[in-house]
Amino acid sequence: MEDPTRWLPAEQGPVAFLVLFASSVIEYVFPPFPGDAITVLGAFLVTARNWSGPAVFACTTLGSLVGAAIDWSIGVRAKGLRERRGAVDRLVARFERHGPAFIVVNRFVPGVRALFFVAAGMAGMRAGPVLGYAALSAILWNALLFGAGVMVGSSWDRLFALFIAYNRVAWVVLGVLALAGVGLWARQRLGSR
Repeated sequence: MEDPTRWLPAEQGPVAFLVLFASSVIEYVFPPFPGDAITVLGAFLVTARNWSGPAVFACTTLGSLVGAAIDWSIGVRAKGLRERRGAVDRLVARFERHGPAFIVVNRFVPGVRALFFVAAGMAGMRAGPVLGYAALSAILWNALLFGAGVMVGSSWDRLFALFIAYNRVAWVVLGVLALAGVGLWARQRLGSR
């Protein structure tokens, strides 16, 4: 894969840090956006171009928190959906019981993390604890990415391959859990007849 740093300025600066921050926000609000790839790129720049690790880490972490806050506020506004029976009630009930755990693992689940915060808002979780758990999750995830960046060094290809491998494994685990959930649901439905 071509080195993506060719289109970035050689020096770190406010625009580069704003891009890292904004991409971290956008990935929460628009999950198909590859924000994690931008975070990986930031970790790479710390190693390959000696960018400020604390500044890159702060930009990506703060962006994650702003995105989480936006999603949570959408959930708070969507509380009216709870009047409808079904999957929404079950999801919200799970968040009422295990919300902090779900929020802590959100960063490690690709593609659906925004839903965690919407559900937390719908479940009535307070903003302070939600953002505290979100900060813990973002710090752990970004530390993992930065650790990978340091371990792999200045090889963009190796770092990106590691990131892709992680995403594939995470999607397989999510698929297995979804299939297990469908199997459990079908078993309960058939058993109740």
